[in-house]
Amino acid sequence: MDQIKIGRFIAECRKKKNLTQAQLAEDLGITDRAVSKWETGKAMPDSSIMLQLCGVLGITVNDLLNGEVVTMENYNKEMENSLLELVKEKERADKHLLRVELVIGIIFTAVLVTLVMVASLVQMAEWLRVVLILIGLLQFVIAVPFMIRIEQTAGYYRCDKCGNEYVPTFGSVFMAMHAGTTRYMKCPECGKRSWQKKILTKTKR
Repeated sequence: MDQIKIGRFIAECRKKKNLTQAQLAEDLGITDRAVSKWETGKAMPDSSIMLQLCGVLGITVNDLLNGEVVTMENYNKEMENSLLELVKEKERADKHLLRVELVIGIIFTAVLVTLVMVASLVQMAEWLRVVLILIGLLQFVIAVPFMIRIEQTAGYYRCDKCGNEYVPTFGSVFMAMHAGTTRYMKCPECGKRSWQKKILTKTKR
């Protein structure tokens, strides 16, 4: 979505309604500074206020998200473009989440290895050695569910048997054998187990 274009469109619609930024803000129960940020493309209206904003300006949500009044002739094309943009945004967000998962894994693994090496190589009391190892294990165990949750929700898994692309349950991801982001799981569509690859975008619509 083009925030600059949307901002200009909001300003244009506001002026057509003979409203100042302050008047529009008052109608919406927000500050005129928020309206100014929209119109300069620095921020987008929150989803909770979009319907009310569109009602005041006399436009549709589809018009707002496209930054122009969408005619019936262009409606299907604009809707398709909006859906494609949403898919791209989800893919970008999923890529970011998987990078976060990798960073978390590296950091917590490094901490675990460091504490175990210190406990093994440095002269210290036995109880302190045990405490260091337990701390390392504990922080790693706490991090694992977060990493698995990210892997479960980011993107999809593709069944090697039937090609079904789906989001698995947390339990099935947690219990599955894996090599990287490829996991050996049971497909909910065909019921067969196979090594299923992580994909960020569905190829089947």
